[in-house]
Amino acid sequence: MTTNHASAIRVEALAKTYPGGVEAVKGIDFAVPPGEVFGLLGPNGAGKSTTVGMLTTTIAPTSGRARVAGFDVASHPLAARQVSAVVFQEPVVDRGLSGRRNLDVHARLWGLDAAAARRRIAAVVDPFGLGEVIDRPVESYSGGQRRRLEIARALVSEPQVLFLDEPTVGLDPRFRFELLDLIAGLRARSGMTILLTTHYLDEAEQLCDRVAIVHQGRIVALDSPAALLARLGRELVELRLDGDVSTAVSALRAEGLAGQDAFAVGATLHLPVHDRSGREALGAIAELGLAVTAITSRSPTLDDVYLQLTGESLAA
Repeated sequence: MTTNHASAIRVEALAKTYPGGVEAVKGIDFAVPPGEVFGLLGPNGAGKSTTVGMLTTTIAPTSGRARVAGFDVASHPLAARQVSAVVFQEPVVDRGLSGRRNLDVHARLWGLDAAAARRRIAAVVDPFGLGEVIDRPVESYSGGQRRRLEIARALVSEPQVLFLDEPTVGLDPRFRFELLDLIAGLRARSGMTILLTTHYLDEAEQLCDRVAIVHQGRIVALDSPAALLARLGRELVELRLDGDVSTAVSALRAEGLAGQDAFAVGATLHLPVHDRSGREALGAIAELGLAVTAITSRSPTLDDVYLQLTGESLAA
């Protein structure tokens, strides 16, 4: 076996079907180069956590292939685990032990001797803001402190690839902001490859070099956040209509005010603006005399990209 590889993660036609015929992941493909922060973006139930489970060898793929740092997760699961670490949605630290003891137990499970364990623990305590609580029982930690401990625990083994499954779920805004800042600094300090799953738009935009939008077990778009947003133009005009949406779309297209990328969510029509300003588009639309109850323009978001591609709310 060798760790010489062009991709830190490579996924080819990866699929998972659970008993009863439930297809959680339906043949996805992507590759993550070393040092990239890569995001799987989508609502709960999209297949993100199942994908992470297969990449971390806790879920057996039904078909397809995946490699982590060059190691096939099915044929060489132990090797794949040795070069990676994962922080799952559910907490795994022992609440009855101190933070230091949790880190020490994890280091020993990875085969580190006492001196090496002390060095690794010392290397993560202060950068993760755990110095004042590291010797307290974890049951006394706040949610943000526990999450930082879990990530620190994963880094004790010095992985080449770190998987973060919904790392900020359940945290209050302050701790969430602090944790995002911490994650953003990981690659800057170590060059580590990070794959994270999220349904928070700001996390994907803030942290990820590239994002794969996942919908019902499939990847429906994959690019940088900026490129995904660019597909919706400089501005997005929203019209809430009192009447038939399809009739309004036909009228707008006849005047060149709506393209094939226009999409509707209920009674609200979304019009990406590419070749004019939002103000110009608003003025031209007003002249058509449509039954509009509300109209506005704004910058597009990744939520809009997801809605255009799937017709479903990302926050579902």
